[in-house]
Amino acid sequence: MKFREMTTTQLQEESLIDLAFAILEDKKNSLTLKELFDDIQHYNGLTDEEMASRKPQFYTDMNIDGRFLAIAENQWGLREWYPVEQIEEESAPTVKVRKKKDKVVDDDLEDLDEDEIVFEEEFDEFVEDDDEDEDDDDEPVIEFVEEDIDEVIEEDLIDEDDDEFEIDEELDEEDEE
Repeated sequence: MKFREMTTTQLQEESLIDLAFAILEDKKNSLTLKELFDDIQHYNGLTDEEMASRKPQFYTDMNIDGRFLAIAENQWGLREWYPVEQIEEESAPTVKVRKKKDKVVDDDLEDLDEDEIVFEEEFDEFVEDDDEDEDDDDEPVIEFVEEDIDEVIEEDLIDEDDDEFEIDEELDEEDEE
């Protein structure tokens, strides 16, 4: 579309998104959103108030239209200018994964609340069991005797030291010869 050859009436009847496409195609360079709005307003003849009221819908249309590509923050170009390998777009699944984690946590919290309610209902059944447990304290208690274990440990240590001492003496005798 050759927007420079169009009359003012034709430019005013043209949709903003098609006019933006024609401007970017004519300039063959990416523009910031503000520059694009200013060019559209210049060619279309819209007032500041009219342009301000149309900006949200225009921005939405640019995001939806497959011909446009957000290159950097607030920088727009035409998708056909960039090979597929060069385009780096945020992938939606990354965001969805985070949302799923939040939902899972919320579901877990709901499950915990339900479990607590069930537990509170069942807890009353076990309250009487506490009195019965106190009677079972008559079982014999096994006591730990440290003396026996210490003697066994000392004997093991002495035996090991004796063996090492004998080995050391044999090595010393061999060195002397």
